[in-house]
Amino acid sequence: MSGSDTGDAAMVGDLALLVLAALPLMGSPGPATLSLAGMGAAHGMRLSAHYTAGVNIGTIAVVLAIAAGVTAIVLELPGMKPALMILAGAYMVYLAWHIATAPPVAAQEQGSGAPSFLSGLVLAIANPKAYAAIGAVYAGSATGTDEGAIAKIIALSILAIAVNTTWLWFGAAIASILHDPQKARVANLIFAFLLLASIALPLLR
Repeated sequence: MSGSDTGDAAMVGDLALLVLAALPLMGSPGPATLSLAGMGAAHGMRLSAHYTAGVNIGTIAVVLAIAAGVTAIVLELPGMKPALMILAGAYMVYLAWHIATAPPVAAQEQGSGAPSFLSGLVLAIANPKAYAAIGAVYAGSATGTDEGAIAKIIALSILAIAVNTTWLWFGAAIASILHDPQKARVANLIFAFLLLASIALPLLR
């Protein structure tokens, strides 16, 4: 086996380990994933498509920022980290309120109050879990070449899209079951509460 083939095999192995490490971190409940499930439950997949696209693009932007080292530079500025945490928390509280007050099930048919692309983009960029999870697995990967860095960015971006789409589908699947408006309202409130909990729990540790 040539050196090139050995290097390619090593890179594939490193990327496989990267994905295995990233899956539980990126796929576990957090602000972005829970908001997608909540939007799916409140509005369905079709009306939440723009919001999901915003979350996906925002998450890819986070991957690129971490890969370029921009995140570390920004967070080192005096007072920047607490300010960003406050702004992110306030925005996610707003999203939780949006989910909790969304018209149950009927919103899928009426198209009222559907989440926007910009809402998803802002949430993904303001999501502290994304920086922690992606930053940890990106820095921990053994692939250090330029080609390896590009491969890591692509792998993490594809994984983010897959995870986000799965959570949206999960929420929409629940919505299709909850035809009773009262049950749908309870589901929306639960997702809103879980979203708030995903913000509060890291602060209490």
